[in-house]
Order: sequence, then C-alpha cells, then structure tokens
Amino acid sequence: MYKILRRKQLNDTVVRLDVEAPFIAKKAKAGQFIILRIDERGERMPLTIADTNAEEGSVSIIFQIVGQTTMLLSQMKEGDFLLDFVGPLGAATEFGDIKKACVIGGGVGNAIAYPSAKALFNMGVDVDVIAGFRSKDIVILEDEYKEVCNRLFITTDDGTYGEKGFVTNKLQDLIDAGNNYDLVIAIGPIPMMKFVSKVTEPYNIKTLVSLNPIMIDGTGMCGGCRVTVGGEIKFACVDGPDFDGHQVDYDELMKRNSTYREFEAHDRENCRMYKAADEMGGAK
Repeated sequence: MYKILRRKQLNDTVVRLDVEAPFIAKKAKAGQFIILRIDERGERMPLTIADTNAEEGSVSIIFQIVGQTTMLLSQMKEGDFLLDFVGPLGAATEFGDIKKACVIGGGVGNAIAYPSAKALFNMGVDVDVIAGFRSKDIVILEDEYKEVCNRLFITTDDGTYGEKGFVTNKLQDLIDAGNNYDLVIAIGPIPMMKFVSKVTEPYNIKTLVSLNPIMIDGTGMCGGCRVTVGGEIKFACVDGPDFDGHQVDYDELMKRNSTYREFEAHDRENCRMYKAADEMGGAK
C-alpha cells in the first residue's frame, strides 16, 4: 500500500499527488514512469514521474481527469492509500553532452517535460523552456519551471497569458534569433510533437519526444505500446518512452491511440462518480 502524502489541484482538471514510495524515489530518473492501481478492481495506469524527493521518499505524479480511473484517482485524499505503485519503469532520458537545450511542454505534457528541464539545469546546461497552453486558466507549473531554467516562455493559443501563438511559433522565433540548441525535447499532444520535430529537422537539431501509446503491463510483454520509429517496431515501455522525434511515425501513433476512444467515452459516461459530479454542477 502506498500512502498519498499530499494532494494539490493545479487547475480544474489537473491534479498533483505526492505518493510515499521511497525505493522508487531513490532510483527514478527523468523520463521514467510508474504504473499504479487504485484497488483490486482498478485498471493499470502508467504515469510519468513528475518529480521525486529522495530524502522524504516521495514520488510526484501529475494527471489530467479524462476517464473513470483518473476521476477516481482525483477523488482520493491525503492519507488514502494506492494498492499498487510500480517503478521506475522505462529507460531514463539520455541527454548526451550538450550545452544548450530547449524543453517544450504542451498542456499537461508540461508535467512530463518538467523533470527533463530540472535534470538538464542541474547538469549546468543552459535551458530554455517553452510551455504552451490553450488559455490562461489551465497554466500549470509556472513557478516550478522558473526554478529550473534560464528563460521561460509561456504561450497560449488565445493570447490570454504570455505570448499568443503555438509553441512551434516561439521555437522558430528563438532559432531565427540565433539560439543554437544542441537538443530540443518536446512533450505533449502528438500533433505538437510532430510539428516541433518538423521545425527542428531542417537544422539537424537532435529532438527527443516522449510517447504515450496504449500500455498495459509496462514490461514489454503485451506489445500494446508498440510504435514505429525509423521503420522499426519499438515498445515504448522498454525502448522508450523517449524516441528520436525525426523518426517517429506520428500518423500511426495517433491512429492507434484513438482505438478505444468510444469505449473510454462510454466508460466515462457510466462512471457513477461522473454522474454525481454532474448532479453537483460539474467535476472539480
């Protein structure tokens, strides 16, 4: 059993939990993830490790409420316990010998981008961060980012906060301004990662993306998380989740990730907790 030490609502649909898991906290590195189960009847859900505190023995996870399991997880309180919390899984991010990097997060993908920015900054790398959101009301991790980068640029699609536009626009502006990045890391919606990779490809800038295909066991046994990278089949749970952004078959990935969309919507509609939230005026 794994105790929830702290719970924080980051915006209306994004929650942060700090979970007591000392062995994972000591070993986890940027890019790795955990798989949790709430109880005996719960599904296995992978979540990237957003942060760790080895001294306290805690692991932070950040998730968006999109389905039944994330709704149930969001309703848990400090002092509650998770049945399973397994990790660290996946391969840690390999940054290489670099001097200047740009870390790009889109929406809740910023929770995954943050540990990479932190790791690079602690290595002495000059780090720029571009954090993109649809609007001001869903901005997360602004204060945390400021502590682990040299420059932070926030963009919003509607211009309600930071700079109006997409992360790709800001990245292009920074490259045009003479910023010679050794590495770009892009994490967020698949189309965002695809087009960031298209921006960097003509400049031969090494670009890493973190993929989130359908995953079950997290150990390479089920094959559910297979992705095509450079024309070869890879498994995100053991070969990734980080891959060369210039080699990923994004169209195939988007198609596979939408396989169970109708089932997920049906599950959400029939979740008793969603019905209760609707009766109270919406999930908060």
